[in-house]
Amino acid sequence: MVAALRAAVGEAQVLIGGDLSAFEQDWRKRLRGRALAVVRPRDTEEVAAVLRTCAAHGVPLVPQGGNTGLVGGSTPDESGTQVLLSLSRMNRVREVDEANLSLTVEAGCVLQTVQETAQARGLLLPLSLGAEGSCTIGGNLATNAGGTQVLRYGNARELCLGIEVVTARGEIWNGLTGLRKDNAGYDLRDLYIGSEGTLGVITAATLKLYPQPAATLTALAACETLAQAVALLQLAQARAGSALTGFEVMNAFSLALVRKHFPHLRHPLPASPWTVLIELSDAESEAHARDVLERLLETAMEDGLAGDAAVAETLSQSHDMWHLRETITLAQMEEGLNIKHDIALPVSRIPAFCEATDAALQQAFPGVRLVNFGHLGDGNLHYNLQAPEGADSAAWLREFEPRVSRSVYAAVTAAGGSISAEHGIGSAKCEELVRSKSPVALGLMRTLKQALDPSGILNPGRVLAP
Repeated sequence: MVAALRAAVGEAQVLIGGDLSAFEQDWRKRLRGRALAVVRPRDTEEVAAVLRTCAAHGVPLVPQGGNTGLVGGSTPDESGTQVLLSLSRMNRVREVDEANLSLTVEAGCVLQTVQETAQARGLLLPLSLGAEGSCTIGGNLATNAGGTQVLRYGNARELCLGIEVVTARGEIWNGLTGLRKDNAGYDLRDLYIGSEGTLGVITAATLKLYPQPAATLTALAACETLAQAVALLQLAQARAGSALTGFEVMNAFSLALVRKHFPHLRHPLPASPWTVLIELSDAESEAHARDVLERLLETAMEDGLAGDAAVAETLSQSHDMWHLRETITLAQMEEGLNIKHDIALPVSRIPAFCEATDAALQQAFPGVRLVNFGHLGDGNLHYNLQAPEGADSAAWLREFEPRVSRSVYAAVTAAGGSISAEHGIGSAKCEELVRSKSPVALGLMRTLKQALDPSGILNPGRVLAP
């Protein structure tokens, strides 16, 4: 089989032995597997040849993009029997169609590179993530990534017009349409997006572009309660409409970690229980956007929804505000190992959920520290937990992480939420998916898996438990 792989992609692109940690270890450094081989194809035909080889030998295959996932979706297991398919060499921009407001790129293209390609044409790809300097388009689509502008533009699924996929049998489906309307049969595109490489391997995509806004403004506002932050969101939606592109929330402890581990970063506002980050993008002018934003904040303070606010006066100040939000994850890493929960809830239920779940966790696990932040505008919270101060975080997680996560996910399910908003299921949440999804939904998912991957060679042990 290894000889066939080398014949398909070239001997230098089949890596066996040596230091393969860049492929075999996940971004959080909590999972470490061992691949039978790391295979790096350069085009779709080579991907198809690799799939045919794996299918012929009954060898499982794990697709991998930028390896920035948080749920073990692209890390091989420890058996040494899985081929890891790295799409990093498939990084070409195939076409930019300005009239159609679309571009077609290969799956290994880094998100930031695609953003810059659009920007060079005066256009916008609004998908924006903290890992955009290393995550890839294929991984973004495989997990239906969200990010900071879902409120206005939607998830990766809404930004994708068509995809190219290699099936478990090594067949190529070219669905790279630039159409915004296509009602001819089943929507295969949406079937593969979000399937985490368990139904097929996405090798290219046609993405939507938008005109660059005339101005983008950012502000921070301090709120005493999460209910006030939700009310401020409603006010912002009423006043700004579709100009509201981002609405993030950060609790006091999340920003305290940023202050502790990154003291050089500027904080425009004093510490408060909750800090909201608001972004407006305007098609008219900066003056118009600033007027809308300042009036919004004035009303919020008059109505008691915010106690203080700061509007970025320059692009540099705007970047600094976003940097505070984006540094929370790094600050958590500096503080020690932590438990991550990427959850989604109806926005209206978030304050009650957090109040009840915070109290329950603090009673059950004394000293636990809650790091709560995320995309309040679309109901997606990163509801994370840090071990008690001074505790051995690794030992604490070994003892308590399963119970903590089960408590959080049970509360999320009871509130009508989802245990995964934008990170996917991977291998980390397979068991929780069984608890949170109905038997009917799980049965349909297994039927699809059996139909499209009857031998079970595509990313086994991810999404659906064996």
